Amino acid sequence: MRFFTPEWAEAARAAVDAGPPQEGKLPAYWNWIDRARAGYTATWALGVRETGAYLVLTWKDGKCADAVVEAGPGDADYVLVAGEATWQQLREGADPGRIVMYRGLRLERGDVLAFFRVIYFFVESLSALVSIPTEP
Repeated sequence: MRFFTPEWAEAARAAVDAGPPQEGKLPAYWNWIDRARAGYTATWALGVRETGAYLVLTWKDGKCADAVVEAGPGDADYVLVAGEATWQQLREGADPGRIVMYRGLRLERGDVLAFFRVIYFFVESLSALVSIPTEP
C-alpha cells in the first residue's frame, strides 16, 4: 500500500481507532489514554511539507469516524506538518513522542494547550498510524 493514498487513509483510520498494542506500558498509562479519548471530538490534519498532502482524521466521541487524503488541511482543528524525511523516520520506527516534542512534526494550527492536554493520546494514535506497512 502506498503512503498518503485513499487506501492508506482508510487503513490509518482503522489503525488509530484500534490504537497501538499495549504491551510494555503500565495499565495506568492506558487508563489515562482511555480517559483522554473518551468523548474526544476534533479534526487532525497531518501533512507532508513537500507535497502539500494531508491526512485528515475526524474524531467524534472518541472514535476516528473518517479519514481522507486532501490537498490541504481544510478547517481542521489541529494542523501538524512534517517533511518527507521525518515521515520516513516515523515509518522506520522513530519514537513518535520524541518527533513531536522536538518539533519534527510541528503543530502549525490549533489551541496548543488543548492539544498538549491529550498529547499521549495523540502520540499513541500516531504510533498506530505509522505502524501500517507502506511503500514510499
